[in-house]
Order: sequence, then structure tokens, then C-alpha cells
Amino acid sequence: MRKIILTLVLLVSTVVIAFSQFPGGGRMGGQNMNMGHFYGKLIDAKTNKPVSDATVQLIGNKFDTATKKTKEVILATVLAKPNGDFSLENLPVFGNFKLIATAIGYKNLNQTVSFNIKFPSGGAAQDPNFMQQMLNMIDKDLGNLKMDAEANDLGNVTVSAPIKQQFEMGIDRKIFNVDKNLESTGQTATEVMKNIPSVNVDIDGNVTLRNATPTIFIDDRPTTLTLDQIPADIIDRIEIITNPSAKYDASGGNAGIINIILKKNKKVGYNGGVRAGVDSYGKLNGGGDFNVRQGKINAFINFNYNQRKFKSDGTTDQNNFFNPPSNVNSSQNAVNNGEFKFIRGGFDFLADNRNTFTLAGNYVKGQFNSTTNLNLDSTINSIYTANNQGLSTAYREFQNTGAQFSYKHNFAKNGENITADVNYNASTNNSNSNNNIYTYFPNTTAQKQLPLLQQTITDGSQKYYTFQSDYENPISDSKKFEAGVRAAIRDFGNNSIQSKYNNNTGNYEVLPGISNNYKFNDQVYAAYINYKGKVKKLGYQIGLRAESSNYTGTLLNAQGIDSATFSVKYPISLFPSAFLTYKLTDKQDLQVNYSRRVNRPNFFQLIPFPNYTNYPVSVSVGNPGLNPEFTNSMELSYNNAYKPKANFLATLYFKYSTNLITQYIYRGKDQLNPGSSDSIYYSTYINANNAVSYGLELTNNMPVTKWWDLLLNLNLFNSKINAGNINANNGNGEISIATNSILSYFAKMNNNFKLGKGISLQISGNYQSKTVLPQNNSGGGGPFNQVQTTAQGYLLPRWSIDAAIRKDWTWKKGQSGSLTLGMNDIFRTNYQESYSEQIGLFNQDNRRISNPQLLRLTFSYRFGKFDASLFKRKNLKSQGPDSGGMDMMGGGN
Repeated sequence: MRKIILTLVLLVSTVVIAFSQFPGGGRMGGQNMNMGHFYGKLIDAKTNKPVSDATVQLIGNKFDTATKKTKEVILATVLAKPNGDFSLENLPVFGNFKLIATAIGYKNLNQTVSFNIKFPSGGAAQDPNFMQQMLNMIDKDLGNLKMDAEANDLGNVTVSAPIKQQFEMGIDRKIFNVDKNLESTGQTATEVMKNIPSVNVDIDGNVTLRNATPTIFIDDRPTTLTLDQIPADIIDRIEIITNPSAKYDASGGNAGIINIILKKNKKVGYNGGVRAGVDSYGKLNGGGDFNVRQGKINAFINFNYNQRKFKSDGTTDQNNFFNPPSNVNSSQNAVNNGEFKFIRGGFDFLADNRNTFTLAGNYVKGQFNSTTNLNLDSTINSIYTANNQGLSTAYREFQNTGAQFSYKHNFAKNGENITADVNYNASTNNSNSNNNIYTYFPNTTAQKQLPLLQQTITDGSQKYYTFQSDYENPISDSKKFEAGVRAAIRDFGNNSIQSKYNNNTGNYEVLPGISNNYKFNDQVYAAYINYKGKVKKLGYQIGLRAESSNYTGTLLNAQGIDSATFSVKYPISLFPSAFLTYKLTDKQDLQVNYSRRVNRPNFFQLIPFPNYTNYPVSVSVGNPGLNPEFTNSMELSYNNAYKPKANFLATLYFKYSTNLITQYIYRGKDQLNPGSSDSIYYSTYINANNAVSYGLELTNNMPVTKWWDLLLNLNLFNSKINAGNINANNGNGEISIATNSILSYFAKMNNNFKLGKGISLQISGNYQSKTVLPQNNSGGGGPFNQVQTTAQGYLLPRWSIDAAIRKDWTWKKGQSGSLTLGMNDIFRTNYQESYSEQIGLFNQDNRRISNPQLLRLTFSYRFGKFDASLFKRKNLKSQGPDSGGMDMMGGGN
């Protein structure tokens, strides 16, 4: 490890010393822009066998200063390998080129290729992101090029990739490019989600997609990482898939998939960057990324260090309707300090043009200390009876280790490939918390009873293995077949020791009735097929996925020996999907789609033991008898790319879920005080009859002017939860809970302004109206979540405004830098207020705010050696006097 670190330091030092320079006058030129790379395979047009020993030439234009005209010159000449592979390196990146391939027994192949990179003008030339974007476009696979004995004019082929916009829309997904988002600089994935259309984030970091909890993927695979453990600076883009096809995992219920794609460069040479920041709490963050590619090896590494501080203030007013009636009014303030470290690295081995092996890994470690002060006043029959003072302290630490190995093979047939990968994720967490409650007489300082001193020690672990293989075969230009298999195995374990202080002995004593040692194993096996086709203006895709799963839960005794086991076997279920797309015009599309999905209970929803972390405000407990819920989802979408860099997308959606998993509150005996007659509320999970969700979502992304881009998102929806099968016992009988339904809307805007001289401004805001408490909200995501979500309840309206401003610099040696200043909730309005009730038992009002007006300052510095040959210098004269270089600027587009 020491040698690896020393090597990286030497490499970075070499890069900094050997920076390439652009000539004066603002024009990029010279050898340093000869960094393009074309590669491909030559095959027989009839047999699809490789064409070996063919000569491949690339011809471009050179500006002759004497004649003031352009002339054609040979830029590169290579011989194809026996398997038909060829590779052309150190090429100019601007203009069009002619690719000519000759071989004995074959007609010459002559076609036009291009990187489709336009030379920037005006303010674009000073944009420090331009070089970063351009480098993503200069490594092009030309595919399988067919050579035939007969004349065959393949026409012009242009290899292109548009410069990324902040938000890109497709019919089946929305893509949000994180490097364009100023406000998330120096933060985590949780803050990134706040600026993404269709996604809502509450003050605890709980993420919902169209009012339901989505499945989180990283690089197209499930993960044990949480959003607040993923640094925003290592995220390349986020894909929102609201109605996944049969190709994707069917689990995740009715909210779709949020797929986080992490950054990984494949640029020839060295490049990287470092960043550092501080917030108004004095908390630091920093990190860096480095990439090196030469020959067949592409290696990358990135790391981050983040200090975090959460401050939360809230009040709760609860009315209890049992006999005699009572009221509990409480206020809490909490502070959570901590840090986490993230490192990720790996390498790609490009065995040849058609075979690639990738090995990557990540490691996360963090710890947090929290302190919560609670003041609680109690009344019975409107008579003030007691005051409770609570002090909770907790220490929590976690770590996550992940590894991925993948292989991809491209067949000789253009577009045909097979991939196989193995993913491993393991995480551990442990905590030690003390929860002390002191009870006083009203208006006095004397204690009414001995204090309740509780201690909780927990440790848990989970391991996640996935094995997957996918195959793609384009049967023709308009038809494609896809198939794949997948196995996912999860192992979870949790050990919680609950203790109470014994005033007689002066020691903490374990309470066996509420302590637990528990583990479970979950296995999901799946296979899918997809078939895509096109008939004139109508495109279609039909797919079918089959999944089966097994669940085994085991209760362990204090010695770790099995004492009770239960298992659930879910038989094979079929999950069809269908997509129909009709092209109205070149810019307008209409699509209708359908899919069936499943949401299986998770660990915390199943574990049948109480968690007293928020005692006495709330106690949570799982339900091992939960059944999975199934959702049928349909969408009708209209997409209109009405002008360059602008899109309008309208979607009508409908979802119907059976056996909806929802939270439920009941009153039971206080197991921390077995000798007391008091009872407390327990929050658990239960299957409601069904749920219906439908709505209209409108998204418009457009450039208002040359200096102002605007993104607007509106989601108008109604959610109905039918929980008529759930009864609440108020002590006097059973009372049925009615259906809960509210018409709601969620609006979001994102403004990006280019103010000139490298200064840009981003202002975003969101508003949520009165809304039914989100379905499938497991209560995680934040350190102080105390909202009691049930089948009966709603969130009150809330809104907030965030802003960030950035100054960019570009220096002559190719380096760039940026300084970003941002603030969230600048008007201190993002209060989360909720109302919940259980008919005949209680009602509750809750109001909280977390980390308002937090200011952040971040500086980023990027460097790179954009030359394609750092390890071995080539003699420029060997390329000949007509090598062209950047004189290509004089010809082509």
C-alpha cells in the first residue's frame, strides 16, 4: 500500500510539472490537442469473420500557409491485427476525416468519421468545463466495419456525443448531470436529490419519488450504502427511472429506481483534481480524484473526507383519548456531529478492442455523536401532572466495503455483446446510546419518581452479493433481443442489548424481554427477456421477468445459538412490461408503457423487537408477518424537443398496489417499566388492503436566454390508502380506520444564470402542498426522525429556496479552478409539519426544522496532461511533414 501511495504522489507530481500549454490568443492548438482516438474492427460483410492485415489510413485536411488553401494529408496509418482490430491514436479532435481501409481480395472501404467537436467561441471558450466535456468525446469506437468484394457505399458515419446539459430527458428516464449542479458541491447525494425533478427530500434526508420510496442503485446495481454516505463530488449523473422495464430488478414497489452513476474517467494520460470546503458550522470537507490511462490499462481512484453537523429543533403535541384523557407536549433540540471517509478505486484492462475486464472497490467509514435534549409536560384531565426532562446521548459508527468485477465481450456482429459481473457489498454498524428521563412535580424542582436510565448497545451487519449476466443481440437495424439472469443474496444480522439502571444495585441490568439477537437471509433469483422492434413510426418493446425469493429469519439466544426460526418462500412471480412509442414528428414522441413490480418487506420492517431510541416519544417494532406488495404501473408520456437544448415532457401515471406496506400505531404495555400501569405507543408495519396513486407530471427544460437556463417541474397527484382492514383498539372496542386521500402537488424550479467573467449563479426552490404521509416510509435517512407516519395522517405545506454562486478560472497551462458559495433554505422556511392520528386513540401535531441557512464555501482545482503519450515520447518528425497537427482547424466543420 505504501508503494502504491508513493507511486500516485510521483505520478501527480509529474503531471503538475508537465502541464501542457495552449498557445496565446485564446486559440487551442499545437501537439497537445492531438489526443483523439478511433478504434474498431474490420470484418467480412458476408461471413462476419475478421479481415486481417488490412491497411487502415486516416486522411484529414491541413491548411497550407503558402497557398492559403487546405490540402489532404495522411494523419495515421496502421495495419489491422489478425482479429481485425485497429487503433488510431494521437489524432486531431476537430474536423471531419476520411477512413480508408484496403485489403487483398476486398474493395476499398472509404467513409467519413468525426468526433463532432465544435471549436468553442465567445464565453464558451473560457468555460473550464469545456475541456472536461471534450475529453469525454475523444475516445470513439467505430464499431464493426464491413468490407465486401463488391462495391459498397456505406455513406457517411459521424461519431458524435453532445456536450452535456444539466438535465436531459428521455422517454424511459431522466438524466441529471451532477457536475452542472452548483448547490451540491461539497455535499452528499442527499443534497443532490433536492434539485432533481420528480424527487422530494424531507428534512431528515428521506427521499421519495412521486410520493413513494424508490430503490437506490449505484452503477446499475443495488447497494448497502445510504445516500448520506455518498459524496456528491464523485457522482457523474443520476438517472430517474419511474417505470422500469423487465430488464431491471422488479423489487422496489411503486416508486421506480434512482440510479446513481459514479465518475470514472477513461482519458488517455493523467488527469485529476482536488477540492476543499468549509461550512458555517466550521465543518470541513475535501477530496480528490486521479486517473491515468496508457495502453491497455485505465486506472482511477477518488477519495473524500466529510465532516457533518446536524441541528434539529422540534415540538410535538399529542392528545390521548383513552380514559382518563391526557396530553403530552414536548420540545426537542438535537445536535449530531460526525465525519466519514470515502475511497474508491479500480482499473479497466482493455485486453483488445472487444474484451474489457474491470475491477473496482470502495470503502466508507464514519462515526457520529449525538446529543438530544427533551422537555416533556404531561396533563391528565387537563390537570398538569408532571414535567419530564430527557437527555439522550449516542455514539454510532459504520463502515462499508464493496467490490465489483465485470467482464464485457463485444462480438464481431455490430452491437452484439455479453457482460458478466459479480458485486459484493458488506457493511457493519454499532452504537451505544443512553436515554435518561427525569420526572418532576409540577412547578417544583423535586423529582416525582426515580429517574429512568436506559442504555442500548447495538451492532449489526449486512452482506449483499449479486451475480448478473446480460446479453444483447441486434437482429437487424430495427430489432433487438436482450436477455439476462441475476441472483441476489443478502445476509443481515442485528444484536441489540437493552438495559435499565437498577437504583438498588447501582448497575445496568439487561432486559431480556426487549433485547434481541436476530439474523435473516434473503435470496432473489431472476431471469428476463426483452424484445425491441420498430415498424415505420412505431417503436415497441415487450419484456418478461421471472423472480422467486426465499426469506429465513432466525432468533438467537444470548450465546448466539438458534432458538427460533421462521421462513417465507415467495413462489415464482411474473413481471411483464411493455413500451409503445410513436414518433409524431422528428421532435415529438408519444409513449404508453406498463410494468408490474414488487416491494418485499425489509429488515427493519420485519424484525419483531422494539427499538426504544426515541422513548418515550415513540417506540418502533417490526412485523415478521408482513407480505410483499405488488404494484401495476402505467404511464402515458408526451415529449417535445421544441427547440435546441429544450424539452417539454408531460406524463400521466397510474399505480395500483395490493397489500400495501404502511405504518401503524397501537398502544401497549411499557416494557421498560414492567411494574408500572402506564402504556405507550408502538409504531409498526402492516399490510393495508390496497393503494391507488395517480397524477400528472410536467417538466420543461429550456434556455430562456443565452445566459439563463430554466428547469420547471410540477407534479399533481392523488394518493389513496385503503386501510379498512386495520382496526385500532382504544380499550373499549375495535374501530376501523377509513381510507386516506388528499389531492396534492409538488413544484420545483432550477435557474442557472451565466453572469459573465466566469461567474455563474444557481437559484432553486420547491413547494409541497398538503400531502398524505408517504407510502413505504420506513423512517430512516436522518438522525432525529420522530414523525409517526401511519395510514392516517398528512404533511402540511412547506417550501424552501436554495442558492449558490460560482467563479471559474482557466489558466494557460490547462488547469482550471472554481470557488463556490452556497446556502440552503436561505429564508428559514423549510419546516416539516405533520398531523397523524389513530381514530379513538390519539392525534398528534409535529413540527421540526433541520440545518436551515447553512452556508458552504468550496474550492475546486483541476489539472491534467492532455497529451496522448506521456509514458513514451514520439519524435514528431517521424509523423512526417504532413502530419497535420492542429492545422486541421482550417478544414471541415
